[in-house]
Amino acid sequence: MDDGTQDLELLASGKVREIYLDRRSGELVMVASDRISAYDVVMPNPIPDKGRVLAQLSVFWFAETASIVPNHLISQAVPESAAGRGLRVQRLTMYPVECVVRGYLSGSGWKEYQASQSVCGIALPDGLTESSKLPEPIFTPATKAEVGDHDENIDFERACEIIGSRRLMEELRRVSIALYSHAAAHAAEREIIIADTKFEFGGAPDQEIVLADEALTPDSSRFWPAADYEPGRGQASFDKQFVRDWLDQAGWDHSPPAPQLPDEVVAGTRDRYLEAFELLTGSPLA
Repeated sequence: MDDGTQDLELLASGKVREIYLDRRSGELVMVASDRISAYDVVMPNPIPDKGRVLAQLSVFWFAETASIVPNHLISQAVPESAAGRGLRVQRLTMYPVECVVRGYLSGSGWKEYQASQSVCGIALPDGLTESSKLPEPIFTPATKAEVGDHDENIDFERACEIIGSRRLMEELRRVSIALYSHAAAHAAEREIIIADTKFEFGGAPDQEIVLADEALTPDSSRFWPAADYEPGRGQASFDKQFVRDWLDQAGWDHSPPAPQLPDEVVAGTRDRYLEAFELLTGSPLA
């Protein structure tokens, strides 16, 4: 039986995904693996069902946010070997800036605030602590890293230079904040705080801004249980912060190779991804 795999050409293999070109249609097939990365290094052992969570949660958010911005999803018609993890998507010219929105002060944003009382050139009020809610969401772009390299936070002016158009960058900022605000409100109704998230966008001949890659997943976002939220400390999470915390406690220096994850860390991470999926979508992972 012809499942279409012979028409697929591998274009890229990233930290988490493989991207194939369908030579028949010119469309892309994006397949999420169960690999997990932390500090921009891929861990040696996978998280079962993670690829399905990333793909299906992205499908959910693409539908949920379609009124805000078009997205690249065409269908889930992919070879059987990628069923549940693969998405057929539009081929775009990708913009070389990650569009990060922060509603809370955490991660690299918290570190930057401690040093300069600002994040990506945006001045913030005095007296904020780790995990503080910001007065309003802020747009803090970053450069995209190759596998093994680290993303770098940049200010808005540098993002404009990289993109080559201030008007386009301003529109990317507007759309990103609108997406985050919509998703954060949806999540809050389900007792999840979306502390921050990153989006990737591309353009097509008939659409200047199209949401691409993944959207609002545990890999691209910080999800915190609202019931446990308390500013002034790190938060429990539904995302890969659980892996980062174990790596830090294990004394890993963030340089490859990464250590093998213990079974309990793998199982705990899987449970958190599945719980986030169920809370956000209202349904168990099929």
